[in-house]
Amino acid sequence: MIVAGNWKMNKNLQEGIELAKEVNDFFKENPAEAEVIIAPPYIHLADVARSLSIVKLSSQNSASETSGAYTGEISASMIKSTGAEYVILGHSERRSYFGEDDDLLFRKIKLVLEQEMKPIFCCGEVLKERESDMHFEVVKNQVETALFGLSPEEFSEIVIAYEPVWAIGTGVTATPAQAQEMHAFIRDLIRSKFGETAADDLSILYGGSCKPSNAREIFENPDVDGGLIGGAALHAEDFIKIVQSF
Repeated sequence: MIVAGNWKMNKNLQEGIELAKEVNDFFKENPAEAEVIIAPPYIHLADVARSLSIVKLSSQNSASETSGAYTGEISASMIKSTGAEYVILGHSERRSYFGEDDDLLFRKIKLVLEQEMKPIFCCGEVLKERESDMHFEVVKNQVETALFGLSPEEFSEIVIAYEPVWAIGTGVTATPAQAQEMHAFIRDLIRSKFGETAADDLSILYGGSCKPSNAREIFENPDVDGGLIGGAALHAEDFIKIVQSF
């Protein structure tokens, strides 16, 4: 089980260190059933890392090149040097706002794996695709393009996060049954390519407006192995309650 908190573009350095320390200190005294991860903005990674002993550290993104004249980009090796163990790739906001596609994400995944970090690969459909009954096809294409070129050994390091984009910040809520349905579909896809053991070992996180009020009901589904948490991860009390839902 994994619960990862994606802070997105929130918290200045001092606020981030305070939040990280509060979450880490709580789980140091109250061990969690799940692996707990936080993903601050790039520039906070190294400083936040010094506050962590139990909680793991993730980047929110990584560059598609190893180094060079790419102003403003941050490479996988730079992220690794901060102490991060995970990298979120393909988040719906990166796809929507920055035009990232799955061919690009495949390159990013390979670079992250080369640095011996674990990619958290995000996939999911928007409202128009859900209403057109294209949601399975969309997710299938995303997973196949970004992940099926990996070796079995490489794939064993992957975490998948399903984002029902239509249910994030829209006022529309995905039901636990809808989450389970897509998670089971993804696991079957992985089983068809990488086999039974890989499918069973895979962690598939739910990334659709998970809150303390609905976390337990979502996490009870057999194919939901945790959550990728957005807004609720910015408040220590809420994030801790979500982790404790296990």
